[in-house]
Amino acid sequence: MLDVRRLRILQHLDTYGTVAATAEALHLTAPAVSQQLAVLEREAGVPVVEKHGRTLRLTPAGELLVAHAEVVLGDLAAAESDLAALRGGRHGLVRVAAFASAARTLVPAVWQRLADGSLTLQLVEQEPEDALEALRKRETDLAIVHGYTVLPRRFPAGCEQATLMEDPVLLALHPDHAGRLGVPEGEAVDLARLADASWLTPGPEASCYEMIQRTCGAAGFVPAIRARSSDFSVLTALVAAGAGVALVPRLALPAASAPISLHPLVRPVSRTIFTVSRAGTARRPDIRRLVTLLQEAAADVGQATTGPWNEAGRPPAALRTCDPQAL
Repeated sequence: MLDVRRLRILQHLDTYGTVAATAEALHLTAPAVSQQLAVLEREAGVPVVEKHGRTLRLTPAGELLVAHAEVVLGDLAAAESDLAALRGGRHGLVRVAAFASAARTLVPAVWQRLADGSLTLQLVEQEPEDALEALRKRETDLAIVHGYTVLPRRFPAGCEQATLMEDPVLLALHPDHAGRLGVPEGEAVDLARLADASWLTPGPEASCYEMIQRTCGAAGFVPAIRARSSDFSVLTALVAAGAGVALVPRLALPAASAPISLHPLVRPVSRTIFTVSRAGTARRPDIRRLVTLLQEAAADVGQATTGPWNEAGRPPAALRTCDPQAL
């Protein structure tokens, strides 16, 4: 009979890549990990790992076992979560990884709701790829990530995700530029008209950069990038200074906005914001409560910023108030 503890070791080897890293993650010695893998191979009756240079990699049988291990360990995590629920457990520490605009808007709203100390949060700001990797390595309990309509998000095996909200991408123009284009604030713009504009974008390390490349490519041009910044408040301030144009997810707009003209796109682009947890752990009372609070915060943000464009074609006030001195 296969031993669950050894399946967990194999799963960790698949995640961390080396015996040494697996041993460190499981607080074991490297010889102990190697010994347990050898026992697992005897239990399975076939090799589950093979040497590849100086490292080990999974055989097809090992990959099959890891796939089953994800299900088995997920069920065990769910059982532990159900037992915690029966005990009425609502207290604890939840480690959260979130991308910048979610960390700035959604997480603080949740933190306020936890002022009674009933749940402790530990937050690290990470891009979605890094947050999902941290989740796989059990360095975090919940990841808040996004995926764009033009750049869908792939989720690791053994994870569960839930949708928090949809976040449209808006075109930010200097008001004079919008006037030259003849588009009132709030009116949809065809990006093909901005083919000759100077563009302000995040750096290539951010998924937003690839989103902009794909969105502009679909409009028939490659954006000429004048400035790059990972901070959208910098990009909107540069738009207000007349340096160029930018595509900005609505949630990433700074709380105090610069005098810019915001426009939806003729070919809409949006990002979906998700919570992601390891299989089975979503039923933990503390994680379940945190996800519920995040959903409430997302609904509040949506009500504050996603009202319909009014009859004059202008966005809600929350999207057009701008104080350049506040940036």
